[in-house]
Amino acid sequence: MSKTAIGVMSGTSMDGIDVALLHSDGEALVAPGPGFSSPYAPGLAAELRAVVADPTRAGGDLGDLPQRVTDAHVEAVENFLLKTGVAKSSLDCVGFHGQTVLHRPEISVTRQVFDGARAARRLGLDVICDFRAADVMAGGEGAPLAPVYHAAIAAGLDKPLMVLNWGGVGNVTYLGPDEAILAFDTGPANALIDDFVRERRGLSHDSDGALAATGKVDRALVEGWMRDPYFGRPAPKSLDRNHFRALTRNVAGLSDSDGAATLTAFTIDATAAALAIVPSAPALWLVAGGGRHNAALMRGLSARLGVPVEPIESIGYDGDQLEAQLFAYLAIRSRMGLPISFPTTTGAPTAMTGGVFWARP
Repeated sequence: MSKTAIGVMSGTSMDGIDVALLHSDGEALVAPGPGFSSPYAPGLAAELRAVVADPTRAGGDLGDLPQRVTDAHVEAVENFLLKTGVAKSSLDCVGFHGQTVLHRPEISVTRQVFDGARAARRLGLDVICDFRAADVMAGGEGAPLAPVYHAAIAAGLDKPLMVLNWGGVGNVTYLGPDEAILAFDTGPANALIDDFVRERRGLSHDSDGALAATGKVDRALVEGWMRDPYFGRPAPKSLDRNHFRALTRNVAGLSDSDGAATLTAFTIDATAAALAIVPSAPALWLVAGGGRHNAALMRGLSARLGVPVEPIESIGYDGDQLEAQLFAYLAIRSRMGLPISFPTTTGAPTAMTGGVFWARP
């Protein structure tokens, strides 16, 4: 039976809160509705970045930050409903990812800042959140969670196929011709580049990769970074946003353009390294997330792989709203008791259901 849900997502790039509508039966039927993005208030975004940069703080008492983050997400949903005219009465539930501030699955820790009870009370709607915790507690990586949705939207496409999400951290879903699904985080995506240009130029990101395009890559630095043990680990595997932050501080000696070019090259090499893990080389890569807007990344990855690298829009989906749609899809699956993660996507011991349910008042 088809349900209608809203999904809400803010990734590790912390560039805003995405809200999207989805009609689905939690399996093959996927019909996206409208999507909408709201920026974080600058002060809240800055505070979240400061928390993420300090693992001790991220794992401790955050005061009223969870309430303020929750309220920002609730307001994003309210704005979405106002702008689209979607009636609350038409919705079965809302799936909130929350804001990840710490992800250390090797010690069974993942933290998404969000208060589900507060959101359900404020919205007057059923809420599902905390999608990663059950998987991590069972011994899985808790990420990535997108593969089950990627498989649904790519069901009619030729395989093998790779679906790449370039958010703050990159992750891929390999879809094989035999219905096989393999997923893992590839390494850095936008986070390192965004942090660098913010520190150097006060910009939120390297628009269209323009700064990187004028610089020269320090290949010795990139080759050194690629020796990080993470790249030798088998899949499934996942990363905290800050995994490479200390490693890449040695861009300090580079110019703005050379630093951006070098971090962009690292992102490309880290992503291409996924080919060493998947069973066969895909003939097509589909890209979602903010990284698909970066021409330097898209051109560089296509040249590196020697195959087409296309935005997810090429198959009719909105790459800015795909992850919000995902959490609507996962919310529906959660309410139906269907698994949202699998041994080949997170390393969990068995197919896992997930999500914590908060009923509307």
